Amino acid sequence: MSTTDSKTEVGSYFISNYPPYSQWTVDALPTVEKTLGSAPKPDTPLGLYLHIPFCRKRCKFCYFKVFTDVKAPEVQRYVDALCSEIEMVSQLPVMGERPFRFVYFGGGTPSFLSPKQLTALSERLHRHITWDGAEEVTFECEPGTLSETKVKTLRETLGVTRLSLGVENFTDSVLEENGRAHLSKQVYAAWEWIQEANFNNVNIDLISGMVGETWDNWKYNIEKVIELSPESVTIYQMELPFNTVYSKDILGNKIETPVADWPTKRAWVAYAFEELKKVGYSVSSAYTMIKDPNKISFSYRDNLWRGSDLLATGIASFGHAQGVHYQNLPGMEQYLGAIEEGRLPLGRGFQPTEHQMLIREMVLLLKKGVLDVDYFRQKFGVDVIDRWRDVWQGYADEGLLSFNESQVELTMDGLLRADSLLPAFFEPEHQGVRYT
Repeated sequence: MSTTDSKTEVGSYFISNYPPYSQWTVDALPTVEKTLGSAPKPDTPLGLYLHIPFCRKRCKFCYFKVFTDVKAPEVQRYVDALCSEIEMVSQLPVMGERPFRFVYFGGGTPSFLSPKQLTALSERLHRHITWDGAEEVTFECEPGTLSETKVKTLRETLGVTRLSLGVENFTDSVLEENGRAHLSKQVYAAWEWIQEANFNNVNIDLISGMVGETWDNWKYNIEKVIELSPESVTIYQMELPFNTVYSKDILGNKIETPVADWPTKRAWVAYAFEELKKVGYSVSSAYTMIKDPNKISFSYRDNLWRGSDLLATGIASFGHAQGVHYQNLPGMEQYLGAIEEGRLPLGRGFQPTEHQMLIREMVLLLKKGVLDVDYFRQKFGVDVIDRWRDVWQGYADEGLLSFNESQVELTMDGLLRADSLLPAFFEPEHQGVRYT
C-alpha cells in the first residue's frame, strides 16, 4: 500500500512479521525441527502463545482461524490436544532452563471457555510448565462471554495480569452490522467485574472504520472509553484481508467497499489519540495509548518485536525460535491428528538471513514511533540510517518522520500510516508480493 492510497481495498496491510507469511513453506520444517531440538542462545527471552480458536460468531471482518457452532466434546478434544502439545513443547531442548517471561492466550476467543474448563486447563498445564514468575500473562476476552466467576478465575486461577477486552465499538447497531457477538450492555457488565478483579493492566480494543461508523459515532466511542479509563487503549484501522466475509462479498459480488477510506480512518485515530492525550494518555505505538508509561508495558509486544523466542501452541499459531519462524498446521483434523500421534503439529516455516532478521526487528520497532539507531549497530553491526538513507529522506520530505544519526521519530501523520511505510524496507523479492 502506498502512502497516498485512499480507498480501502481487499488485501492485508497490517505488518506483524517479516519476511511475509506467503514466503513460509513446508520445505523449511527440517530447519524448524532442528532449531526446536537445539539449546537456546543465552539470555534470549522466552514467551508462550496458546491459541483458543472458538468464537460464538464469526465477525465479518475476521481473518483468523476460528470455529463457531462447536459442541462440548469438540472443545474438550481440542483442549486435551493443546495440553498434550504443551507437554511435548515443555520437553524441547529449545526451552533450556528458561522461565516464561510472557504468556499470551489468544484466539479466536479464549474467554469462550467456561470457568470449569479454564480451571482444568490451568491445572493440566501446570503439571508441565509454570508461568508463576512471568512478568505478563495476557488473556483476550469477548465481553459477552464473561461472567463474574469467569473473570475471577482468570485473575486468581490463571494468574492473568493483562486482560484485553475486544469492545471494538460501543454502539449496538454497528456491532450487529459487523457480526460482533456482543452488545454494549455486556461491555458495561463485564467492566464492573473486571474492575473488581483488580488486573494490573486492562486494555480496550477499538476499530476505526467498522461498517456503519460515522464521526458522531466515533466521538461517542472515544467519550465512552475515556469514561471507563482503562490502562491502555488499542485502536486498529479496519482492513480487508482476503478471507473475510466483507472481502468475499466485495470480490464475489463486485460491490463497493463498505469500509471507510484510509484518510477517514486516520482522522478518527488522530482524533482519538488527541482526546486521550488530553486526559493523560501517552503514545505507546501506532495503535496503542497507555495511561502511565512508568507502570504500564506490553511485554508480549516489546519482547517479540526485539526477537525473543515465542513457542506457539494450538491450531495455526505462529512461533519464533532462535530467529526461525514457524506455524502450526491450519486444519483442525490435521492438528488433532498430529498431537494424538505424538507429533508436534508443525505446518510450515522460514529460515531468515541475518539481514532479514534485522529488517524484521526494524520495521516492527518503528511502529513504536521512535527507533534507536544504536540498538541495531550493537545487535547487527549495521547503521540503518546509512543503509536506507534515501528511504528515510523520502519519508522525511513527505512529513512522515524526522531522523538524525542516532534516532528516527515518526510524526503523527507517519504514525497513522506506519504499516504502509514498512514495505519500502523489504528486500526486493518481497516487495509487491502477497503478504499473507
